Amino acid sequence: MSDREVLLDTETTGLEAAQGHRIIESCCLELKNHVPTGRVLHRLVDPGRDIDPEAERVHGITRASLLGKPTFGDIADELLAFLGEDPIVAHNAPFDLGFLNAELARLDLPPIDPGRAIDTVALARRRHPGLPANLDALCRRFGIDNSMRTAHNALLDCQLLAEVYLELLGGRQPGLVLGPAARLPRGAGAAPPRARTPRPIVASEAELAAHRAFIAGIKGALWARLEPEAY
Repeated sequence: MSDREVLLDTETTGLEAAQGHRIIESCCLELKNHVPTGRVLHRLVDPGRDIDPEAERVHGITRASLLGKPTFGDIADELLAFLGEDPIVAHNAPFDLGFLNAELARLDLPPIDPGRAIDTVALARRRHPGLPANLDALCRRFGIDNSMRTAHNALLDCQLLAEVYLELLGGRQPGLVLGPAARLPRGAGAAPPRARTPRPIVASEAELAAHRAFIAGIKGALWARLEPEAY
C-alpha cells in the first residue's frame, strides 16, 4: 500500500457546480506518511465567466486577476498526474471533488472516484462531535497559527489543513498507541497487524536464591508475609 496522499483545495466562482460555477484556483500538496514532502501544485485558472460577489468576498480573487491565466483544460493533465491514484484529503471533500468532476466532465474525462476521498470535516466531527469543524475553528483547537488567513486561499488552506489533518490522526506519531482498540485504520488493502508472541520473563534458580537471601535480611519483609513458603 502506498504511503502517499494528496491534499486538495479549490476556490470557485460560486457554491454550485451544477449551476455552472467553475474552479478558479486549485492546490495539491503531497503527503508521505501524513507529512508534507514539499511537493506542491498550485494553479490559478481563468473560468471564462463572472465570479459571484459572495464568493469573491470569501477568497478575494477577482475576475480581472484571472484574465490570461490558463483554462482548466490547460492544467487538467498536470493536475491528474499529480493526484495519481492515491487517496485525496480535502476539507469538505464532496465540494472539491464535485467541482473537480464537473470540470473533468466538460473535458469528457472520467470522474475521480469519491471513494478515494478522505474528508477532514467528517474526521473532525467524529473526533469532536457537536463542535465547529471549519478550518479556522480546528486551527484554534489544535493551536495552529492561522493569523495570516485573512481570506480563503487554496495554497494557504492546504498548508493549514496538512497540520490539522495530522492532529486529527493523533499528532506527530498517529500510530503510537497502547492497545489494539486504539489503533487508527490504515486504509483499504492494508496488511493486518502482525501477531506478537508473548515472551514471559522467568527468573533463574540462582536469581531466585539471591532474592530469597536478600529478603531474609529484611526484618518483617512484606514479601515473606505474602508468600512465606517462598522464603
